[in-house]
Amino acid sequence: MYIQQLYTGCLSEAAYYIESEGEAAIIDPLRDIEEYLVLARERKATIKYIFETHFHADFVSGHLDLAQASGAPIVYGPETETSFPIYRAKDGEIFKLGNLTIEVLHTPGHTIESSCYLLREANGNPYAIFTGDTLFVGDVGRPDLSSGNLTQDELASMLYDSLQKKIAPLPDHIVIYPAHGAGSSCGKNIGPDTYSTLGEERKNNYALLAGSKEEFIKAVTEGLNTPPNYFAVNARINKEGYESLDEVMENGLKPLSLEEFKKRIKDGDAICLDTRVSTEFSNGFVPGSISIGLDGRFAEWAGSLLPFDKPFVLVTEPGKEKESVVRLARVGFAQMCGYLKGGFETWKNSGEPIDLIVSIDADEFAMDLPFDPKLKVVDVRREAEFADGHVAGAFNIPLETLTDPGMMADFDDSDNIYVHCAGGYRSIIASSLFKRQGIHNLHNIASGWDEIKKLNGLEIARDNSVLN
Repeated sequence: MYIQQLYTGCLSEAAYYIESEGEAAIIDPLRDIEEYLVLARERKATIKYIFETHFHADFVSGHLDLAQASGAPIVYGPETETSFPIYRAKDGEIFKLGNLTIEVLHTPGHTIESSCYLLREANGNPYAIFTGDTLFVGDVGRPDLSSGNLTQDELASMLYDSLQKKIAPLPDHIVIYPAHGAGSSCGKNIGPDTYSTLGEERKNNYALLAGSKEEFIKAVTEGLNTPPNYFAVNARINKEGYESLDEVMENGLKPLSLEEFKKRIKDGDAICLDTRVSTEFSNGFVPGSISIGLDGRFAEWAGSLLPFDKPFVLVTEPGKEKESVVRLARVGFAQMCGYLKGGFETWKNSGEPIDLIVSIDADEFAMDLPFDPKLKVVDVRREAEFADGHVAGAFNIPLETLTDPGMMADFDDSDNIYVHCAGGYRSIIASSLFKRQGIHNLHNIASGWDEIKKLNGLEIARDNSVLN
């Protein structure tokens, strides 16, 4: 028996490779499938099954391309309806993999079709369970995503029953392999580890410690953030299908001359997305560009902030073109139409106009704050982060809401806007969006709240009504 967790940090996503006697199964593959094919080839194994735990909302699965490349069937659990061929397994159905068996456990609650896969050793003893978004380390899947006409309370009730009837009877030693780790928006408080045991979860997982169904429903539905905008788009893509990644890559990796690039972005025909790290972007960029750096949770922020129905051209660090296109494709973007050959240096060396973002440190912000009556602090952290401590009088405009130009309408041309987040990544994205809306009188506080909160004499406010 061989099991490998294939973890993608920027999405907090775990896919799995399971192998026995030359037969392999892939669980919850990402859009870019080469890693699974290479692993099977290196280990001289044949991919026999592609198991999906549910319709993922936070990334586009590689199930279709992997099935095309391997010839393996795509297996979903009961109550799954798709626009492409799948094998719809029955609850309790068993699949042979070498001398191992994999049993389908239908566990509705996160979604209707959600299923877990119980792996048994050759002697029949349960060894591990691949729980998808049903059970995480320290958490369970959120029940408020789209699943027919059911309410979140109805789904939470189903999730409670699934956990109690299908997972709770299993032994403590069984390994829990979830689809996500910390940082994923598919749960509200996922722990830092990427796997656990059922015994540990019984002791530490707040959802499994609930004494009744009513307590469970309250525990898992309270305090949920609004799901990212792109979740519904990705769930639909995973259900209905998509064009092959090869086609997306071919279009996205077209090198564009300066003139071709300028023609694409003229009059806003295509969005210019700059994927360089934030410090490089702030020192100079193509006017009107949106900054989302590859050095952060790139795919999530792209999915949350960018439209899916408009073409993109890219400005990247040379050599990062492919990574940029792949990571965009992972969350469903398919309209990348090339990149500026030579990157920003090509633009700069041609004498084209350049924009920049003035970045300052926390100390300089503290010196400016008492003496500028037109200074407005814009904190782009999430509501709960803001509530836990912020500069008194600051405006909270969470980054994910800046897709609405109306969020920026309350600022005058004479206002001096100081933008910050926790550590500097989100505030550069926000600053690029402000500038795209014609608001240029701004400063980015590069060190963010992490340094601002250490300043002496600064008035800090909290909002306990949000935290309680």
